[in-house]
Amino acid sequence: MYLLLFGIWLLLNGSVTPEICLFGAGLTAGLGLLAYALFGYTPKKDLQFLCRVPLFLVFLPVLLFEILKANGAVIRLVLRKKIPAAPTLVVVDTGLKTRFAQFMMANAITLTPGTITVRTAGSRVTVHCLRREYAEGLESGVLCRLLHRMEA
Repeated sequence: MYLLLFGIWLLLNGSVTPEICLFGAGLTAGLGLLAYALFGYTPKKDLQFLCRVPLFLVFLPVLLFEILKANGAVIRLVLRKKIPAAPTLVVVDTGLKTRFAQFMMANAITLTPGTITVRTAGSRVTVHCLRREYAEGLESGVLCRLLHRMEA
């Protein structure tokens, strides 16, 4: 975090002089200490975050693909009158342990057309679906597996 803040400081200043570097080093060190005191940031957590960035970069296109697939399913549901909508609530236990992974899963479900996260309680997620089969694969789908790998 320190290096990122210092890099942003240098970019915003537009020039590199000894005075700007010294002042920026002190300012970013102070911000780093404040973040540590208030939010518990540590260099270890920063390294863990950096290790998760490649998985997050894989997560985003997979999420986009799942959104596109769900769009097609909802369009078919709306345009074909033979397929009735059967709204239902489904409780899914994702097995995710960290709050960040639970947050990502709940928002991924809500972003996907045809499903809305109604409630989260630990690793359990209550999902409203237009059809029951829209909830299939939430527990063991590719998004959940990627989030499990991010937790490790």
